[in-house]
Amino acid sequence: MSRITFAIVGLGHIGKRYADLIQTRKDAKIVALIETNLDLHLALNQSYSCTVFSDIHDLVNQQESIDVVCLATPNYLHCEQASFLLNKGFHVVIEKPMGLNRQECQLVIDTAKSNNRNVFCVMQNRYSPPSSWLKSVIDANLLGAIYHVQINCFWNRDNRYYQNSSWKGKKSLDGGTLFTQFSHFVDTLYWVFGDIKSVQSRFYNYNHKESIDFEDTGLINFDLVKGGSGTISYSTSVWNKNLESSITVIGEKGSVKVGGQYMDKVLHCDIENYVMPVLPETNAANDYGNYKGSAANHQYVIQNVIDVLNGADIIKTSAEEGMKVVEIIERIYNS
Repeated sequence: MSRITFAIVGLGHIGKRYADLIQTRKDAKIVALIETNLDLHLALNQSYSCTVFSDIHDLVNQQESIDVVCLATPNYLHCEQASFLLNKGFHVVIEKPMGLNRQECQLVIDTAKSNNRNVFCVMQNRYSPPSSWLKSVIDANLLGAIYHVQINCFWNRDNRYYQNSSWKGKKSLDGGTLFTQFSHFVDTLYWVFGDIKSVQSRFYNYNHKESIDFEDTGLINFDLVKGGSGTISYSTSVWNKNLESSITVIGEKGSVKVGGQYMDKVLHCDIENYVMPVLPETNAANDYGNYKGSAANHQYVIQNVIDVLNGADIIKTSAEEGMKVVEIIERIYNS
């Protein structure tokens, strides 16, 4: 297998996590980092022993070969940067969300196809054992007909989260709560149950009026295209710390609930003629100091990139799936 070379754009929490993971591997190498904050360059160079640039365009003139570029940048930059890099011959990894509208995402897909390059979308919750178990239950039709799916996401993102950011909370740059906080759970809904229709939504901004241009709370009703109904209830107004991320499924032959703060535990399983298996332990949540997010599963994303580029696997979350999540969020907001 070939050693895959990487560049990383954006060295915030997630960008550094990519760098730390890649640095430990013998089958991968960090060739370049791109960080606009010049004050970080010396420390980054010392930590990762590679060239540090301040502009993404400098990658084109990088002397060492680069196979793939990981984009850990603000939401509004994802599609523009991905399209540029694909046109220059790089494969790309795009952090969620893939873009802020379907048209942007389609441009990335078309650009990748015209340059015969790969796009890897990051939806790391797919790798959590409870999520993959739930998908296996639904794929095997163990619950029979699906009657109802309920998703609850109740997190804390108070003003501390937004006050030092130049883009978070701004509609045109951030996109909204479903894009930045809860797109992983929209992806879980689509990945496990398929598309939705007949969407009806209500939105509120209870205690973020000074920090965000959009909702902090939403109530969504929908029907599943494959049959059954569903709801999503979410809020970033929980005091002090995250409360819950859960999915409850009621079906013809049983009911299940995956919950915990990060949809990381099977809390209920009652299925006809079925014995619940022992699942592997779920990885801890990404820790941002005052805040925590979804499971820290980026090592599986990196493994998938390396395997795909060596011809040993298929892409686990394709650009088409990344675009579908964006499209569903757009439909929710427009409903």
